[in-house]
Amino acid sequence: MISALGLKAMHRLDPERAHHLALRALRLGLVPATGVYTSERLRVQIAGLELPNPVGLAAGFDKNAVALAPLAKQGFGFLEVGAATPRPQEGNPRPRLFRLSEDQAVINRFGFNNEGAPAIAARLAKRPKGKAERAVVGLNLGANKDSADRADDFAQVLRVCGPHVDFATVNVSSPNTEKLRDLQGPEALRALLAGVIAARDEMTSPIPIFLKIAPDLDDEGLAGIAEVAVSSGLDAVIATNTTLSREGLVSAHAGEAGGLSGAPLFERSTRVLAQLSKLTDGALPLIGVGGIASAEDAYAKILAGASAVQIYSALVYHGMTLVDEITRGLDALLERDGFDTIAQATGKGRDAWL
Repeated sequence: MISALGLKAMHRLDPERAHHLALRALRLGLVPATGVYTSERLRVQIAGLELPNPVGLAAGFDKNAVALAPLAKQGFGFLEVGAATPRPQEGNPRPRLFRLSEDQAVINRFGFNNEGAPAIAARLAKRPKGKAERAVVGLNLGANKDSADRADDFAQVLRVCGPHVDFATVNVSSPNTEKLRDLQGPEALRALLAGVIAARDEMTSPIPIFLKIAPDLDDEGLAGIAEVAVSSGLDAVIATNTTLSREGLVSAHAGEAGGLSGAPLFERSTRVLAQLSKLTDGALPLIGVGGIASAEDAYAKILAGASAVQIYSALVYHGMTLVDEITRGLDALLERDGFDTIAQATGKGRDAWL
């Protein structure tokens, strides 16, 4: 009831202001903590990371790593903060965040607004170290809009922040920084990843490197990314970021520029996930994201080929209690179908999406 009332009040506010208030409420301890639900079925290992459950928080919710401790108590199996750029960046002009309530969706055109890698690294260095509070935390790497060498920006952020996180994600799939998605081309991507992995290998304790891809790739583009991902030595791929498609939307803000997330993205992103699963054939783990709002949605991603999932937009409409609902529901679905582990279920329903 408290969560429902809070959501109702938040939806009366400008979306970006409501988001900042949600982060403040988390920091002040005003959001009830459910704790992390886990079981033998839900525990999963990805790229050497031990996750208590496969439900993670997608990048963008906590861009500046200001609420790590309270978020670690909200039931997530892992957290991803950022995106971080080498220098602070204001992002695009407001308004730049729009609720599409009738579609259970969100459009954003933030443009990598963040306080910059040094400030974010300072917070990450102070993240909780106690076993009860220490979540698996990753950082989404971004590039400054006015950078002379965007590819090198990703490696720069990793050098600054890498020692304080458990994994890092190369984000070349945001639609809100002009020409950023051009870096998804095979040759450009190969060179960019080589620089990031070289920076990773310089670390005293190297961490896994993930890649986040767009849902709007054609078959040839997706095949090229799959080949580069496997041959470059990446540790996982996150599929997918937001889409530029507006197919089937009915909400008043449907025509706003930016990336669309939420329920309308589910089928598109899950199909890309299944295609990628077939193309990589188990060579590296996949993380499914896009339109997840229930345990059934999360389970569908796993059956399509994901070893873990991430959520974000659904929290706008369902609140933080959704995390616990998904993890417990997912556990029950795995038990119902006779799976003892996430790994046993991963990819078992992939062909239905191909």
